[in-house]
Amino acid sequence: MPTPFELASDEAFWADIARRYPRDPQVINLDNGYFGRMSQGVVEAYKQAIDQVNCSNAVHVRELFDTRESLAIRQQLAELMGLPADELAFARSASEALFSLIRNYNRLQPGDQVLISDLDYHAVQDAFRWLAKARGVEVIEIRHAHPASHDALVSAYTDAFVAHPRLRLMALTHVTHRTGLIMPVKAIAQAARAQGIDVVFDGAHSLGQLEVDLADIGIDFAGFNLQKWIGAPLSLGVIHVRRERLQAFDPDMGSQSYPADDIRCLSPYGTPNVPALMALPEVFAEHAAIGGWAVKGARLRYLRDLWVGEARQLPNLEVLTPDDPRLYCGITSLRFTQAADQGAMAARLLNEFGIFTVARSGSACGPCIRVTPGLNTSVADIQALVAALKQLAG
Repeated sequence: MPTPFELASDEAFWADIARRYPRDPQVINLDNGYFGRMSQGVVEAYKQAIDQVNCSNAVHVRELFDTRESLAIRQQLAELMGLPADELAFARSASEALFSLIRNYNRLQPGDQVLISDLDYHAVQDAFRWLAKARGVEVIEIRHAHPASHDALVSAYTDAFVAHPRLRLMALTHVTHRTGLIMPVKAIAQAARAQGIDVVFDGAHSLGQLEVDLADIGIDFAGFNLQKWIGAPLSLGVIHVRRERLQAFDPDMGSQSYPADDIRCLSPYGTPNVPALMALPEVFAEHAAIGGWAVKGARLRYLRDLWVGEARQLPNLEVLTPDDPRLYCGITSLRFTQAADQGAMAARLLNEFGIFTVARSGSACGPCIRVTPGLNTSVADIQALVAALKQLAG
């Protein structure tokens, strides 16, 4: 059996995988970090579920899905994540999962402090700032030095813990959406726990391409996406709270749908995308058949390394994500150093070369262009990116 590292460069293997995914022949999509494509098998399972629910309507949903099928699907998710099923609840996205954790956390008192960084998702930052108004807390904001290093990232947090002794809650992003930087989450989480600081863990970009062992990392509260690297339909996220810590949360908006000792009380009330949930068994089966996060992650890193190795040699271009293997995954960002507007350069990549990327801003490293290959990205696609960068960098 080939190792994930060996499979990463097996173009016949990945050509077979790529054929399972639809593709727009007019554009090379290198913004697969927004959301992932569904395979044709998942699309068919999704369509069948739509037809079934549309036909049977409430009869199937109330009599079968709500009472049995949803629990079986949650158990499959638990097995994939290595967690107890009763520590997981479905949400409609990672953002919704994280919002629920932030607003329903009941351990804050006026005068307490909460912590965010420039690398956290902007909506998570906004939610923590909302806590200042809703809970009377003080928001501490840190900015990470660029270029990033493992020790500097850890020190930024440990220094903040010492400087702000009233810290009670913090955001911690596993993979930042701006540059793809992997945070040294285990060291940070352990330091936070030692200071009595609870962590809201954002795993939106990590689940499916990285190992996410929450017990090993030391995480009690987390939010995830299933619609990025797991391969599910849009509208699916996950809330995790360790069973022993559920009392740190109130039911969402006072919901009475589930008792306070059932994690599903944290799921915002409303009709979920039932067909999308019904498609998850196919999603999980395909994820496992490919080889799970280990094989997916190795391939994405391989494709990333192909273009980054070339880009680092180009004038007027800076790759912002470090090459420390502890700190990067398939997502990496670059900047044209002589261009005032990185968004305009991303537009040129699309309009002149047919390559779709996305501009990002808000971190201390400055505006950038994020490049994210996907499971149906070919080496030829990466070569096209390198050729475009050479022309644009001059």
